[in-house]
Amino acid sequence: MQMKTLAALSADLAAGHTTSENLVRDCLDRISHPDGEGGRAFIKVYAEPALAAARAADASRSAGLVASPLAGIPISIKDLFDIGGEVTRAGSIVLNDASPAICDAPTISRLRAAGVILVGRTNMTEFAYGANGMNPHYGTPRNPWDRATGRIPGGSTSGGAVSVTDGMAAATIGSDTGGSVRIPSALCGITGFKPTQRRVPLEGAFPLSFSRDSIGPLGLSVGCCAWLDAAMAGQQITLPPPVAVKGLRLGVPTTIMLDGLAEEVAGAFSRALTTLSAAGAEIVEFDFAELARERDGSTRANFSAVEAYALHRERLQTAGDKFDRRVYMRLMAGAAMTAADYVDLVKLRSALMASANRTTARFDAVLAPTVPVIAPTVAEMESADEVFFRVNSQLLRNCAPFNVLDRPGLSIPCHRNGEAPVGLMVIGETMGDAKVFSIGQAIETLLLAARG
Repeated sequence: MQMKTLAALSADLAAGHTTSENLVRDCLDRISHPDGEGGRAFIKVYAEPALAAARAADASRSAGLVASPLAGIPISIKDLFDIGGEVTRAGSIVLNDASPAICDAPTISRLRAAGVILVGRTNMTEFAYGANGMNPHYGTPRNPWDRATGRIPGGSTSGGAVSVTDGMAAATIGSDTGGSVRIPSALCGITGFKPTQRRVPLEGAFPLSFSRDSIGPLGLSVGCCAWLDAAMAGQQITLPPPVAVKGLRLGVPTTIMLDGLAEEVAGAFSRALTTLSAAGAEIVEFDFAELARERDGSTRANFSAVEAYALHRERLQTAGDKFDRRVYMRLMAGAAMTAADYVDLVKLRSALMASANRTTARFDAVLAPTVPVIAPTVAEMESADEVFFRVNSQLLRNCAPFNVLDRPGLSIPCHRNGEAPVGLMVIGETMGDAKVFSIGQAIETLLLAARG
């Protein structure tokens, strides 16, 4: 059972219809329920600290002191954020003996200052290196859709997404290096946002790729994501006003993004475009040649592979047997990539960013399916390495290029009720995050009305 949106919870708290303590207790009850996914979705639960913080928030509210619209609302955080006095494991067992963090990550400090309450650390793909959400150390939380079959939640922010779908948190904070916020959002049927990288500080978040890492929220609405993004970016917590859909010029790349879509994805995306067109938006298909150039360039060297290998190379030598075997294999691939190819990739990135800016300048936003397939089963992913790596690449395909281009992106559910979750990705210009939220709200309103 999902919680309400952050705006609705904030209004309930302000009106005295609930208390922060009640909200936290509801989350903790769902986390600990024996038939639920809490044991796989969370690596650590802050039960007593969360309840203490909730009581303090309620007391402050009674005294007329409310830090922000987020005050007293329980959220979860991905296991890669520093919390002062705790070891940051990043979904691994390799770091069990690492030194505790000296202080909270800046993003966590800003969220605490806004009054949010942390209910726990959520599970993730080890070291954030994978789009599937699987973790052999702590288990793999099951996707809320078709849970009886057992499907992956997407990753690497796997436990975070499931914590939101199952009402174990009102929202969550993750990281996105190649889609790790947007992919689980799409596969689990919620909303996720990847910001322009430099808007939200990366310090205190265990890295995967310093070139592409970004910090973003997952929630039940565009507004939820906008509020949390503002808090983490150190901005006023307000909601950018929605734009009118009529007159929007929305580009749909025919390069790569629409190739080999699953039937469910193709159908949901097509219906979404029809809905937008009927509301007066101009939908323009276009050739986005930079996406093909990025794909070709990343086959010789990959930012995540090279930078993550450099980060982990000593651990790979001394504690390789403690890594998730498939994460180990992906990390070791970085050892084979040459410095010259990496330099070429860095240069290519700069050229592509400038060229892509010119290509998409004529659009208000770019639209694409967030993920080209629906959530595969855990059994399928575990069946063979070949299947695992092929599907992992499929999951990343549409999202990862926009980390290279450093574009903000929203994933908004666009499937009909009862169907497999499918995400519609709304991509903006670098530092055009506020406009993406404004367009995203307008699109969300239309798609919610069309979901049935």
